Amino acid sequence: MAAAVWSVDPRTGREREQVAVEASGAEVDQAVRAAHAARSALADREVRAALLRAAADRLDGARAHLVEAADAETALGPVRLDGELTRTTGQLRSFAALAEEGAFLDARIDHADPAAVPPVPDLRRMRIPLGVVAVYAAGNFPFAFSAPGGDTASALAAGCPVVIKAHPDHPATSELTLALLRRAAADTGVPPECLGLVHGFDAGVALIGHPLVTAVGFTGSVRGGRALFDAAAARPVPIPFHGELGSLNPVLVTPGAAAERAEEVARGLAASVTLGTGQFCVKPGLVLVPAGEAGDRLVTALTAAVSDTEAGVLLDARIRDAFLAGVGERAALDGVESPVTPGAAGEHTVAAGFLTVAAGRLAAPGPHDLLLEECFGPVTVLARYAGPAEAGELLARLPGNLTATLHLSGAEERGEGGAAALLERLTRLAGRVVVGGWPTGVAVADAQHHGGPYPAATSTATSVGTAAVERWLRPVAYQTTPQALLPPELRDSNPLGLPRHVDGRAENGA
Repeated sequence: MAAAVWSVDPRTGREREQVAVEASGAEVDQAVRAAHAARSALADREVRAALLRAAADRLDGARAHLVEAADAETALGPVRLDGELTRTTGQLRSFAALAEEGAFLDARIDHADPAAVPPVPDLRRMRIPLGVVAVYAAGNFPFAFSAPGGDTASALAAGCPVVIKAHPDHPATSELTLALLRRAAADTGVPPECLGLVHGFDAGVALIGHPLVTAVGFTGSVRGGRALFDAAAARPVPIPFHGELGSLNPVLVTPGAAAERAEEVARGLAASVTLGTGQFCVKPGLVLVPAGEAGDRLVTALTAAVSDTEAGVLLDARIRDAFLAGVGERAALDGVESPVTPGAAGEHTVAAGFLTVAAGRLAAPGPHDLLLEECFGPVTVLARYAGPAEAGELLARLPGNLTATLHLSGAEERGEGGAAALLERLTRLAGRVVVGGWPTGVAVADAQHHGGPYPAATSTATSVGTAAVERWLRPVAYQTTPQALLPPELRDSNPLGLPRHVDGRAENGA
């Protein structure tokens, strides 16, 4: 008998309602095959745009109910969740505009040039959708990185149907949003089966192995993501796995910055670390702070700011247990101090805090390497460095990250000193480099990149911003193909009015 899927209130640990049952292998197969059969309905970019806008409208229309349901399952709070839903509907509309414009197809035409050496035949290239995309939802964003989130929006914009593996921390919210997305499909004449949803660990394993699944989007832990990544590569036909895994998101505060604005940096750091009870994938987990008087002022100010933070609820009991165990192990290491001790604040709540350690203890492999691993929840580590060489040694030991942040003095921001070299060093570590700000808050924009070197991500593609559509496309070149047989996007007449690149020059289309 299939296991029941329950919605659980993280504030009390009590089961709220049975939402569904875990999907069997046969049910996963049915969902994937139905999505595959619906793919032709997504061939028209205008239809895709209409679907994405209808989905945004449906979600906005159910806003109060969705926020209430998500808060009951995640304890993230109505204000945070309302903002996340706004971000999600805005994201859907951004991808609608992208689908309409068509530049993401990257249409290129080179007319035949027999006089070239060697001769060039008629060549025409564009991107086409891969097929069914499997999306593994994240627990900490029940809207923006879940059923209606960026992977779903970008896949639909590309012309790919989607089957979502729901996250167990918000199954009821997933069902509600999936129903609204399917209604939006029906509103626009698209088969609702272009969007599927399954629950359960075994269903997730079956989904990634299904022969009709052509690519995967994942947001979650290093352990879970790496297991799925390996499964995607081990298939008889390997498929792209676009995973966002773990990230320490280092911050470097220069001595000049600490001297000029220690209190300001401390307040910003405290807000970033405790936002969403520390459950953001871009939470700063390691902060390089100078030793000495300016660094001491920063630590004192951070102590006050973090101490003023109210206790919060984590997404589930498993995450809470891992947080408590993780901070306990880190605090027990030699030379580690806890100016504000993170830990349990009640039966279901946790208190924010931070740890400090001399950077020299992290210069070589050893037990303190635990401090260089992400700890999910409201905690960060301040590594006090004695000089540029010690800071550089520590940075050289860090793995890939989603973000890296640099806080400079006013003179350094004007290009004085070694600021450019520091920026270049951080650029090697991360997919997004922040100067003078904080990494929490990932804008949905054309120029955004949310990814980074492994283990931050398993590919070079972004999961946020309109460039995410590239995940679900592959290029095809047509050689010496008659006009009547070419896709409309590549015909000389350009009937769709696409922006294209023709004979080495950009054309704006209509």
